[in-house]
Amino acid sequence: MQGFLIRNADWVVTMDGSRRELAGADIIVRCGKIVSVGQGLHAPAAEVIDARGCVVTPGLVNTHHHLYQSMTRAVPGGQDALLFGWLKTLYPIWGRMGSEELRVSALTGLAELALSGCTLTSDHLYLFPNGGTLDDTIDAAREIGLRFHPTRGAMSIGESAGGLPPDALVEGEEAILRDMVRVVDRFHDPAEGAMVRVGLAPCSPFSVSRDLMREAAILARDKGVMLHTHLAENDEDIAYSLANFGCRPGQYAEDLGWTGDDVWHAHCVKLDTSEIGLFARTRTGVAHCPCSNCRLGSGIAPVRAMRDAGVKVGLGVDGSASNDAGNLVTEARMAMLLQRVANGADAVSAREALEIATLGGAQVLGRTDCGSLEPGKRADIAIWDMRGIEAAGAWDPVAALMLCGPTRVRHLLVDGRQVVREGRVTTIDLPRVIEDQNRMARRLAG
Repeated sequence: MQGFLIRNADWVVTMDGSRRELAGADIIVRCGKIVSVGQGLHAPAAEVIDARGCVVTPGLVNTHHHLYQSMTRAVPGGQDALLFGWLKTLYPIWGRMGSEELRVSALTGLAELALSGCTLTSDHLYLFPNGGTLDDTIDAAREIGLRFHPTRGAMSIGESAGGLPPDALVEGEEAILRDMVRVVDRFHDPAEGAMVRVGLAPCSPFSVSRDLMREAAILARDKGVMLHTHLAENDEDIAYSLANFGCRPGQYAEDLGWTGDDVWHAHCVKLDTSEIGLFARTRTGVAHCPCSNCRLGSGIAPVRAMRDAGVKVGLGVDGSASNDAGNLVTEARMAMLLQRVANGADAVSAREALEIATLGGAQVLGRTDCGSLEPGKRADIAIWDMRGIEAAGAWDPVAALMLCGPTRVRHLLVDGRQVVREGRVTTIDLPRVIEDQNRMARRLAG
């Protein structure tokens, strides 16, 4: 067989420049790319995927995650806490993890994302206990076959120096910068179609120094990689910035070189009008994490205002200790619903939510080769079976994907390789991974 012919889809949602939606359409995939999109296509040597009864979309894009947290879901003591209290509960538990826990939790989180239609995900790993490294998560992503944008995070200011994390989980800043150089040199691929790109991601204003933020920005631009951190997540975050830096988070970011087309910030729940304008002018991206923001009581991010101003916005499931799920379809639905709560029932349509979850995320991560179904783009494709109970009776199948489901993909292609077939992950022994995950979680719980 040579490539794939996705045939007879009820609807193909292209997310191209005209946002075309094609009825009864086909897609030809070859050598990791989309060759053709249209009706009545033929590819005699290709493997056929029958897409009758299905909606086909670009693969969904996740712009913020902490994959290691999938091993610490629903932890007692952190279930009803705000951000800072939640972190203080979880830090000691995360400190007992190691290399194998990082790898297995990443496999679990990546499989969960794949089953929800995600083909490209970032990850923010900012603690490296007991010999763990960013390499562990990159190995997991290669094994499962998702396109991956890991970020080498860091924490350098512990409790004794006025930071939030325990001293045992912080690193020296010279060592952090050396390892940032190492992982970029070893793993970052700037080429079109890259399966791995690496970013630099000091954790947050309350866990690293100004110097590290500034040095990381200089290093990232020297290496040609992107920058990522948490910003303006809740009222505690704003208060910390005002008390310790004498300014709001947006000014803090701008002063340290953390705005621009090569930067994206997670959460941004509490951005004010001037900060939204700053991000729009500088083409700074935002990873919107609605479920985590709800779970931690952080608030509703001003996504409608950001989008109207021209800010690049993508979705993030955030860590599975604060979501506690890793399903990108339900994240998109929550994003849509919360903007309606804040701004009215017409604030965000189902199609705009889907755009944010696909093309929007690709734009935030700087991927011009992904995010839409067009000839020449990478073959990152999600196929959704609309014949199940979730969408029974739906008049508009495209809107139904956001409004009622399904929430699990039928087939998933990443770079033209089938990672999910008939609702099952093809690349790993998922039951075995789940068994390992649960065994390690029990050990962490002690």
